[in-house]
Formats: sequence, structure tokens, C-alpha cells
Amino acid sequence: MDETVAEFIKRTILKIPMTEMTTILKAWDFLSENQLQTVNFRQRKESVVQHLVELCEEKRASLKDAALLDIVCEDIDLFDMKQFKSSFKKVLQRALKNVTVSFRDTEENAVWIRIAWGTQYTKPNQYKPTYVVYYSQTPYAFTSFSRLKSNIPLLGQALTIASKHHEIVKMDLRSRYLDSLKAIVFKQYNQNFETHNPTTPLQERSLGLHVNMDSRIIHENAMEKERVQRVTQETFGDYPQPQLEFAQYKLETKFKNGGILAEREEPLRCLIKFSSPHLLEALKSLAPAGIADAPLSPLLTCIPNKKMNYFKIRDK
Repeated sequence: MDETVAEFIKRTILKIPMTEMTTILKAWDFLSENQLQTVNFRQRKESVVQHLVELCEEKRASLKDAALLDIVCEDIDLFDMKQFKSSFKKVLQRALKNVTVSFRDTEENAVWIRIAWGTQYTKPNQYKPTYVVYYSQTPYAFTSFSRLKSNIPLLGQALTIASKHHEIVKMDLRSRYLDSLKAIVFKQYNQNFETHNPTTPLQERSLGLHVNMDSRIIHENAMEKERVQRVTQETFGDYPQPQLEFAQYKLETKFKNGGILAEREEPLRCLIKFSSPHLLEALKSLAPAGIADAPLSPLLTCIPNKKMNYFKIRDK
């Protein structure tokens, strides 16, 4: 691939927000799905861009291909935020006479929306609004807790129509930290999160005990610590974790080994909840601290990849 083409593609990709990277690359349709799967979009943006340029070089991208990428980016930029706001507001006001909607544009093509809900007979309650953050050209919106559950379907309908997406994705994922939610949904873990108690580097901790230990035991312990460190890094990476406060697991199962409980028609139900000011960092530190074996259960480590911290586990 010509150096000029490579530089043009590099500059074009650098202009693309990480939140829209995969959407634009798929719309470009130059790199195959298998090639895109080899790209680690969790890395720093410069590393991602370099990898993409190398893939384009392998496929010998031409100036025509580079120009098409530029056109795709321009099409994405044509998203009309003014029209989005107008459509969103109309949908809500047609369904509810008394509702006030306010907007505030932010960086990264996002808009904050404040909704004060009323009814056909009552004025909007300005003290209990719902907040929504929508990122243009994505099927994702982040909403605050809403006490009026009956309005959630209407909110989803307004977002779907205004964004012109087939659907707005609903996820069992909750946190008080928008940056962390965004990082999980858009697979951006290369930013610095404010951590409550970040994992410290693995190191020997002296307990004030002076014991003459067998050198073979010391060697075996060192090997085990290296294994734990390697497995932990493979599982969680070497970057700060997004900040979640809890993970909840609902279990439904039936006893199958005979006995009185096996005759129950209703399944056994239980709820398990893990909570911490910084759950993922806490999970990351369990094995290095010797509290749990490495690797941890996939039910705990899959939270970012599955983009959820509410789980329902049933018998197959």
C-alpha cells in the first residue's frame, strides 16, 4: 500500500470516536469480520489505529478504498442532533400532555436529556426527573433510575424513533458511574478511572515472622505467584477496571437426587449479591491476595464482556 494512502487512512481513522469505531468500520465493509475480531479495541486509540492500518496494508488498500472510508465518516457526521431532539420531544408530548424535556450537548457526540414527567391531569414533577445520556449513531442510551416504571416503554419508543435505530438495546447493567458504563458498553478500558482501592502490584508482604524456609518451598511459592499474576492479567488485563458497585445472581433450580425437596413443583430460588465500592477491582485482587483460587469463576469474570451485572441462572 502506498505511503500516502496509509497516512490518509491513519488520519481518517484517528478522527473517528472510539464509540463509533466498529460501526464505521463495518459500514466501510473493507476489512472482513474475521480481521476486525483480531483488533483489541480495549487498547489505546493509537494502538488500535496502528493495527487497523497494518490490516489495510495486508489487504493492499487503494486510494479509492481510502476515499470510501472518508465518505462513510462524512455520512456518519451527517447525524442531525437538532432533528433528534425535535423527534424525541414530539413523541413524548404526543403521548403525555404534561411533560417537560430539556437537552444539553456534551463532548463525544452525546446529549444529556432531562425529563420531568407529569400525567394527563398533573403537572410535571420537577423534583423527580429522569436523566438520559444518548450517544449519536449508537443503539445505546444510559438512563437514571425512574420511579415511574410505566413511562419506561414510552422513553424507549422515543429514543428508537428519534435515533432511527431498529431498537435501543436494553442491558442488565447498572452503576452510578457513567464513564464506567460507557467503557463496558463501548469496550473502552484504556482510560483512567477513579478507583476506590486499586489493586497494588504483587509483592512480598512481611508479617514480621522470621522463619527458615526450605528453598524448594520458596521456589514453589514464587512459581505459584507468577502463575496467579499471569492468570489475573489474562483475565482482567493490566488496565484499571470500570467501576461497578455490585453483581447480582438469581438462581432457579430443582433438586434431582430424590428426597422430599425433589418432589417440589416450584424450583428453589435464591439470590446472591456481591457488593463493593469497586467490585471489579476487588475481584481482580482476590487471587493475588490468596483469598480465592485463580482463575476465578467465569460467572464473576464475564461481567464486562457480557455487559451485565444482573444474572439469572436456570437449569438447562
